[in-house]
Amino acid sequence: MFEVLFLYGLALIWILFAIIQDIKTTEICNWVSYSLIIFAMGFRFFYSLFALGNFKFFYYGLIGLAIFFIIGNLFYYSKIFAGGDSRLMIALGAIIPIQGSPLYNLKILGIFILLFFISGAIYGIFATIFVGLKNFKLLKKELSIQFEEKRKFVILILIFACIFLGLGFVYRTFFNLGILLFLIPYFYLFAISVEKSCMIKNVKPSQLTEGDWLYEDVKIGKKLIKSKWRGLTKEEIKLLKRKKFIKIHYGIPFSPAFLIAFILLILFLKLGIIDRFFSLF
Repeated sequence: MFEVLFLYGLALIWILFAIIQDIKTTEICNWVSYSLIIFAMGFRFFYSLFALGNFKFFYYGLIGLAIFFIIGNLFYYSKIFAGGDSRLMIALGAIIPIQGSPLYNLKILGIFILLFFISGAIYGIFATIFVGLKNFKLLKKELSIQFEEKRKFVILILIFACIFLGLGFVYRTFFNLGILLFLIPYFYLFAISVEKSCMIKNVKPSQLTEGDWLYEDVKIGKKLIKSKWRGLTKEEIKLLKRKKFIKIHYGIPFSPAFLIAFILLILFLKLGIIDRFFSLF
């Protein structure tokens, strides 16, 4: 039990630190995730050697690390995660597998991924609403622009929504689908308006940091610096110093979703919800 409390306590401290850093600097430094891996695997090794007398506990960490290394990189190259988020995911792979058989640990890893996507989606919605309301004046202006540009799209979706709502008097399922279709264009306009009004800022070249994401391609002389998922390199930042301002695309810090998912995982394990869930299959 001590080993579980130690690893989970370690992870919670590191995740909280990553969140603070993510909010303050819009990035999670590599050393945060790498140090978590080193501490977790080091503890697993020495605890296995001196307390357990076998290395199953250590091997479970290696397996979790390998699995989340694949998943983290898959999310990164699929442009779901930024680099800092993918490395934090990889580091948690060294933490989560803690007990039972290898198959049971795989189930726990799978449950964490599921919890992460659910909590991430809910967090993303509320974070977007919060950012929009915080910058309501800018949002209101952008909403008007977006509505005018996408008026035909919104009207088309609303027509389909009305049709499904009408069919809902015959089949209940159509009514639920109609409600969903009715909400989609408004949430879409809200999300894209928040992005354009609150997430894109003019930044001085001296304020740029490695990994910042260009909003659009920038031409410097004959050289074209492209807006890419991996962000700016140090060499590109040096070239951009010729400009007065650079448009940078900022995202919502996603690290809190890791904390929510991890706390839910701990609660589910403590309350036996995971065991009851798998007993159904």
